[in-house]
Amino acid sequence: MALNNTFDARLQQETAVGAGVQILLLALLGSAIGMGLAGWLTGLAFAFATWAVLSRALHRSRLRSFGPANRVTLGRATLVGGVTALVADSFESAPPVTLLVALTAVALLLDGVDGKVARRTGTSTALGARFDMEVDAFLILVLSVYVSMQLGPWVLLIGGMRYAFVAAARVAPWLNAPLPPSFARKTVAALQGICLLVAGAELLPPAVNLAVALLALGSLVWSFGRDVLWLWRNPRTAAQPTGPEPEPRVLELAAH
Repeated sequence: MALNNTFDARLQQETAVGAGVQILLLALLGSAIGMGLAGWLTGLAFAFATWAVLSRALHRSRLRSFGPANRVTLGRATLVGGVTALVADSFESAPPVTLLVALTAVALLLDGVDGKVARRTGTSTALGARFDMEVDAFLILVLSVYVSMQLGPWVLLIGGMRYAFVAAARVAPWLNAPLPPSFARKTVAALQGICLLVAGAELLPPAVNLAVALLALGSLVWSFGRDVLWLWRNPRTAAQPTGPEPEPRVLELAAH
């Protein structure tokens, strides 16, 4: 019991350090752009929520080490917290587009690094995969909010589709069944962040930004629709998979 408490304390220290780094990033952003109250409150809420949820999940998982892959994901979560604060601040003042794009680009470039680190170090865990998935999903949601201010509320469908699927799965549990691996699914997942980043950067003509966002939404609808149809047509196969190890239903946003 004492050993377990020691491991738990170390894990809690890691999450506390992550929250501290998040607050430091907010302070740097605040001093750089004069971030308003909305940005500060949203960023702090994100930091607290990440710390609380992750601490609880680690305690329940009984992990003995946080692991290098989870540290990479926690670093990405910190960047996502910064992006979230900047997007919230953009409702009150002109957004620092260059800074927002830079933070988002780094977060997207690091996507998949945590998975590779986990595999190479033999530290892959269900918690790590879920943590990575949630960070990806929230980044897409935040980016869709930002782009929707330029192109219209329909863009929110991109960020909200994953959460709508989760809600639907509570009513129809068969949607939680595993799916066979799919390169197309992973490609569509990666496409979402890239398309939203391009549209949000506003470097291209408005018509092109609109086409890019429509491409993201169309590919996501196709991918979700294909997977839902497969699950509906193969209830027994989905419930009792055979052959290659199936990929968990990661809702298009886990890239590894």
